[in-house]
Amino acid sequence: MSEKKYPVYLKLTFRIHALRQMFQRRISDSDIRELLGLGTIIEEYPDDVPYPSFLISGMVNSRPLHVVMAYNNVDREAIVITAYEPDPDSWSDNFTRRRS
Repeated sequence: MSEKKYPVYLKLTFRIHALRQMFQRRISDSDIRELLGLGTIIEEYPDDVPYPSFLISGMVNSRPLHVVMAYNNVDREAIVITAYEPDPDSWSDNFTRRRS
């Protein structure tokens, strides 16, 4: 199975909720940008409204991170919904699959 990578967009927008969560969790916008360049899409939510979204997983500075992104294809905009460090009790060892 090939890895699904984040699509390239011209504009990256951070929702207020995402910025608050990032600040509380000490996740920088440069961490998010790095994750978008090297992370892998591990879940897709095509029916989300107003835009389809997906979950990206990856390691940034030896720290596992997840970012939920929505994408607006009309405006070629990627929207950061939230970002967090995944709970090891809820995720597999590589943080790409939910534990049962």
